This record gives sequence, C-alpha cells and structure tokens, in this order.
Amino acid sequence: MTATRWPALRVEDWTATRETLHRWTQIVGKIRLAHAPMLNHWWQVTLYVTPRGLTTSSMPAGERVFEIEFDFCAHRLRITVEGGEHRELALEPKTVAAFYAEVMDALASLQLETRIWPVPVEIEHAIGVIRGLRCGPQRDF
Repeated sequence: MTATRWPALRVEDWTATRETLHRWTQIVGKIRLAHAPMLNHWWQVTLYVTPRGLTTSSMPAGERVFEIEFDFCAHRLRITVEGGEHRELALEPKTVAAFYAEVMDALASLQLETRIWPVPVEIEHAIGVIRGLRCGPQRDF
C-alpha cells in the first residue's frame, strides 16, 4: 500500500471560505438548537461528520423528523424530511445573509417552523443577518 499525501492547504489561502463556513454551520447549529431536545453541555447542537460532510442527524419538528446535511462532495446543503420531501441549496459563494435567507425559506417551504437568533455567537463585532443587527463584545441582548 502506498502512502497518499494530503495536498498542502495554507490557512491564508482559504480564510474567507473558513470564516463563511463557520457562520453557515452556526446557522445550522442554531436550527438544531431550536429543534433538538436539550442535553447536558449543549451536546444536542453538535454537527456530525459523515463521509460527504456534516449532518445534524435527525431532529424532531412536531410530529415529523428532519435532517440538514452539508454535502461538501456535491457542494449542496440538503434538508430532508421523513418520507423523502427535501430541499437543496447550492454551497457556492454567497453572503451569510443570503445563505440564512435561503435556508429559512427552504425550512418554511417544508412547513418546518423555525426561529433562531440571527446574530453570530462568540464572534467579535458580529453583524446579524436580519435588519443589520449588530452585536459587539460589550453589548447585551
């Protein structure tokens, strides 16, 4: 068996992508927080690694169950409801606000009522994705 080396990936070369993906995963994590039953130490908001990316795993939504998956191989975000109904969004260059709006529209189209706090957490000088909400380290909401 021959050893396969991963390609070099300098942090400076993908900083903007990393920061955007961080904020996108926060949005999906907050959706999980809104739907999954509370567990010690917020364990219910974890995203799980899959062969293709990350997943929320199954989450309850009233009498239904759904999942959100980042498929990094196909460059898609997939929201799947039990029974197979689903919506897909392209993982392509877009603002965090555009991603938020697309995800919330997809959830609404699947009748998955979801309300989350639209401001990034633990990010200095964060700007909310709705109505320009601004949150800094000294501001209390």
